[in-house]
Amino acid sequence: MSAEPQPTGPSRAIERVPPWTMAVASMLLIQAAAALSVPLVEQFGAAGTAWLRLAFGAVFFVLIARPPLRRIRRVDVLPLLGLGLATGMMMVAFLSAIDRIPLGTAVAIEFLGPLTVAAIRSHNRRMLVWPVLALAGVILLTEPWHGAIDLVGVGFAALAGLGWAVYILLTQRVGDRFSGISGLSITIPIAAIATTFIGVPQVVGHLDWRLLLVAAGLALLAPVIPFGLEMLALRRMTHTAFGTLMALEPAFGVLLGLLVLQQVPSVWQAAGVVLVVLAGAGAQRGGLRRRGAGDDPDLAPLEERV
Repeated sequence: MSAEPQPTGPSRAIERVPPWTMAVASMLLIQAAAALSVPLVEQFGAAGTAWLRLAFGAVFFVLIARPPLRRIRRVDVLPLLGLGLATGMMMVAFLSAIDRIPLGTAVAIEFLGPLTVAAIRSHNRRMLVWPVLALAGVILLTEPWHGAIDLVGVGFAALAGLGWAVYILLTQRVGDRFSGISGLSITIPIAAIATTFIGVPQVVGHLDWRLLLVAAGLALLAPVIPFGLEMLALRRMTHTAFGTLMALEPAFGVLLGLLVLQQVPSVWQAAGVVLVVLAGAGAQRGGLRRRGAGDDPDLAPLEERV
């Protein structure tokens, strides 16, 4: 038997990079894109910024992978439309949240969505302890005893968490029919079209070429480059290891909020982040989907999102 060919050139260089560093880089890029979007939100509004990022993201994904339109069957239409709408709602709601509350707090609240999905789908009542633990962390993050909670911002973050939960469920259905990038080349344009109606009115009259370049760069930061990094990481990591590592995302949200937006957490808020991270890691013990023979091996676990 002939020896299996060894990777050469760029592939060999990628193989030398520890996969966990790709997952961490993906999370950092996602949170950096969120933090750097705040000035654009002030300029265009949350819906306008979301539409610009999704529109540029749609262009990039269509250029990278031709949308497999001929493979779409009638039963695929509703899941694809639903996934696109959930993606658009998630981004608009999340950007609306970080316009009103700290980035780390918004990420932690949003994180309740996938944690709840993991607990419910595990069919194990003991798994419900993780969303409850995360909720306790969110309470510490919002510090209600100070009487200064922005309920609208919290509501937007919770709506983003609902969108993330729906995104997870529909991604699993769409992923059984379309591979990661080819699926995104369909759903991201749908998300861009869906947000056009609320995004374009906020953008009209405020555009210039510099802001367009910034929006294009943010689209590359998330979701284009992070998704590619996650795919590379998943080829060499178990889903449990990957999902546990992704539980650090709320902590990275706090870190980028501190470094980019100068949002300094209190001691109680730092403790809240620790609880949310522990809840996310614990949920991975029983929150993974049992994979079938036809499942796409490039799909991330419950924490994967745009």
